[in-house]
Amino acid sequence: MRIGSYQLNAVETGQFALDGGAMFGVVPRPLWERKLPPDDRNRIHLAVRALLVQELDAGGAPTGRNLLVDTGVGQKWDARMADIYGVDHSLLRVETSLAALGLGLGDIDHVLLTHLHFDHAGGATRRNELGKLVPTFPNARYYVQKQNLEWAQNPTQKDRASYLAENFRPLLEAGVLETIEGPGEFWPGIELHLSHGHTPGMQLPRVHDEAQSLIYCADLIPTAAHVPLPWVMAYDNEPLVTMAEKEKILERAVLENWWIFFEHDPESAMGRVEKGPKGFSAGERSQLTS
Repeated sequence: MRIGSYQLNAVETGQFALDGGAMFGVVPRPLWERKLPPDDRNRIHLAVRALLVQELDAGGAPTGRNLLVDTGVGQKWDARMADIYGVDHSLLRVETSLAALGLGLGDIDHVLLTHLHFDHAGGATRRNELGKLVPTFPNARYYVQKQNLEWAQNPTQKDRASYLAENFRPLLEAGVLETIEGPGEFWPGIELHLSHGHTPGMQLPRVHDEAQSLIYCADLIPTAAHVPLPWVMAYDNEPLVTMAEKEKILERAVLENWWIFFEHDPESAMGRVEKGPKGFSAGERSQLTS
């Protein structure tokens, strides 16, 4: 998919699983299980889908400037934790997904982290042959909101299990993690929107031109099932804030016909939004391919 001077592709980094009740908060199981059936441990299996943004020159050829939005759960898990979270890289890895697009880890020179939860920033670091934690993308600068980094370094009891220092401290030690303060333009044609209901300082990049927009919604709208306003996660620190932020984004998405990128939806990479008498719902779905 091309928008403006950018080629966009979904990058599948693996799969994992989370408790279905936690993923849907106060929504009763008989409702959410119709959309995402749980396994025998009440977990729903989810994608960890990154977005590759490749800059193009005036002739449509890649310039070599490659941005990756989020990095998946990573491959540093021990057997016990991998089992708890259903981490599965047997079919999908960031390396193989990038290779299918003609790229290697060293070709990524910018990584935008929506926030530092393990399922978004876990793939930002890896263990080298000596067992040392190092940046996964050796030639990349990494970017996160300053507010989210500060929160990750001092999380609450509620969310400290989601912020693992092994996913961001090596970036700081290597001097490759840069902080951004507030919304605004990241690159020409890429605007950062901020969201605070899930966790403080989550940044949502929107790639746009005069004709179309795609917004990477991270955990504001993690799957197509989460489009309706009341369908918010128990993981959110401030669910009422999440609902207000969703409404603001979804109103514009309907009005301006945006694509919503679903980071965790197990089936669809992106979708349109519809608004009817009962509120917002997911409409047309699509995979994000060239």
